[in-house]
Amino acid sequence: MLSGLATALAYTEFRDIDDRQFIRLSALKESEIYIQSFKVQLNQLKQLSPSLTKQQRWLVALSALIDRREALFEQLVVQQQKQRSNLAAQAKLVTEIKQNQNSVRQVILTLGANEEGFLKSHADYFQTGFENRMVLELVGALSTFILLFGIYGLVSYQKTKRQQAEARQQSLVQAKALSELKLQFFSMVSHEFRTPLSHILGSAQLLEETLKPLVEPIKLKNLYRIQASAKLVTQLLNDVLMLARADAGKLEYNPKQVEIQTFCLNLIEDFHLFNESQHTIQFSRQGDRTHAWVDEKLLYSILSNLLSNAIKYSPPLSTIAFTLISKTDSIAFQIKDQGIGIAREDLGELYHPFVRGKNAQKIIGTGLGLTVVKKCLDLHEGHVSVESEVGVGTTFTVNMPQSCDR
Repeated sequence: MLSGLATALAYTEFRDIDDRQFIRLSALKESEIYIQSFKVQLNQLKQLSPSLTKQQRWLVALSALIDRREALFEQLVVQQQKQRSNLAAQAKLVTEIKQNQNSVRQVILTLGANEEGFLKSHADYFQTGFENRMVLELVGALSTFILLFGIYGLVSYQKTKRQQAEARQQSLVQAKALSELKLQFFSMVSHEFRTPLSHILGSAQLLEETLKPLVEPIKLKNLYRIQASAKLVTQLLNDVLMLARADAGKLEYNPKQVEIQTFCLNLIEDFHLFNESQHTIQFSRQGDRTHAWVDEKLLYSILSNLLSNAIKYSPPLSTIAFTLISKTDSIAFQIKDQGIGIAREDLGELYHPFVRGKNAQKIIGTGLGLTVVKKCLDLHEGHVSVESEVGVGTTFTVNMPQSCDR
């Protein structure tokens, strides 16, 4: 804008210059006024563009031309004031002034072109800056929205997790209350049934003792059925009560040092006393460990259930292999029968309560024995494995870890 004003002033100053105007002294004085005005405009333009190197270079050149023009006018004024002026010298000065005028005009035009380019570049810069700001503002708005949405999602997630945790806690409380109620119920039922069952079993055994010398063994079949049914119901009550205690977290675990071979031999003797089918339980031992850190009652329940199943699902007069395997850091019990075996598809459901194999439906049983084994074994931090083939037999292996210092 200032460059355009300077250009207008320069054209006003020089538009009618010719040889005759320089003869009048008044015209020379007027030109000097224009030059001073132009110099003021030039100084203002320098102050407005201090950081533009290219513009400053042209402004310095323009300033030098104006200074030279002022000097030429002063010389021409001196020539006019002389009584005998040198016309040849005046003509030379006029020629230099016109050349100077053309140079000034070129510099001013260049300044104007540079100023237009500068303004255009600044306009492009500000337009780009405006667009960038718009993009940044849009990105900022989207980022803020995403952040707020993320915070909302996190709060909702935390709220949902808290509600789920509260629901689980409530379910646990209800499950615990139900387990305790079941334990109370089964304890009461077990207590109420044990007395009459004991009377039935005791009376049947007395009748057997009395009638054995007088009656043929085949006629005592129904009496044996009474005893077997009483034992079955008693075992069922024991298993159900133990599972109820385990579910309620009330199943006691009291480990101590047990002489393990003696324990196994006593267990086998108990089975021989109550085993009418006369199965043979063949005991063997591997390793030289004599004692194990176990809960004697729980271990009895584990091994008695496994031996009972082996006898139940094996043909009469068959052999049950019972092996004690002792190591430095563990102790294992292996029970192998020659029974009906377990189908492959039933292996994954063995330890669920009341679940029995498809080929065992015709044999009397409750489906609780292996569940009891698993619950008792969990308290020992042990595990049970099984290998079975239908029609060939089944092998259960129970393993319990033992600390080296015990």
